[in-house]
Amino acid sequence: MSSKAELPSIELYLAVLPFVHMSVNFGLTEQVLTLFPNRDFATEFFPDEVDRYILTFEKRANEYLIGGHVMGYKFTKEETKDGRVVVLVTQRVG
Repeated sequence: MSSKAELPSIELYLAVLPFVHMSVNFGLTEQVLTLFPNRDFATEFFPDEVDRYILTFEKRANEYLIGGHVMGYKFTKEETKDGRVVVLVTQRVG
């Protein structure tokens, strides 16, 4: 038995969403990175592009999304049946 208790965690999945603005900035198009609690909503990345998305989200999460009960994030690549990759993001909370 470990003397150090495991921190509680929340399992989430990385998704890339395309946004097209319909307001004052009509037509402005951007990609938004977000997390979902359900693997069904995860983006299936090509293996040669996934690391760039992980690094981008990790950098911003560590800078802006840690605090309060959120202690940090762990990123795990999971291969799909067709060779793509989904990203499991384990949010450590305490």
